[in-house]
Amino acid sequence: MLITHDTECALGILVELLNTSPDACGSERFPDLPALGAFVARHEISEVDSLTAADLAAVHRLRARLREVFSAASTEEAAELVNAVVAAAGTTPRLTNHDHHDWHIHYFAPHAALGDHLAAELGMALAFIVMAGERERLRRCEAPDCARVFVDLSRNRSRRYCDSRTCGNRLHVAAYRARQRAETVATG
Repeated sequence: MLITHDTECALGILVELLNTSPDACGSERFPDLPALGAFVARHEISEVDSLTAADLAAVHRLRARLREVFSAASTEEAAELVNAVVAAAGTTPRLTNHDHHDWHIHYFAPHAALGDHLAAELGMALAFIVMAGERERLRRCEAPDCARVFVDLSRNRSRRYCDSRTCGNRLHVAAYRARQRAETVATG
């Protein structure tokens, strides 16, 4: 599957955004405008004017709508969800080469509200995944106590955990300890 650099970046932003919700991490990671501003700065999201309470509320609503795509029962349902998100954003595709980036496409209107900006960019990234027939790459972590999501960009689609260093290692250590206990009981 060929994913452009811009789409891969948008998917990274999408995953981080979705994993800021209380459903994913137990607490709200965007409780206020400074937290949202830090997210915008960290990802160098361009053409964002000053943030308002309306932007924060819009991002919270968008986050919930985008998360639904990961649990869609079918490709048709995922496509409907993505189409609704992108249509509501009023996309305006245009070529641009700002800052230190080469030519690429922005799908949002210049200086759009942050919610519309993210809806257009992240919605289009999801659209490319669905269009490529790769919806199975949109996954939830398989750790039983984790509700985080990720996009599996591995070549063989084998990724199972949101982060192999945390969820993956935790489950592997637990399985190892269970085997050790079983061996101790069997020989003991």
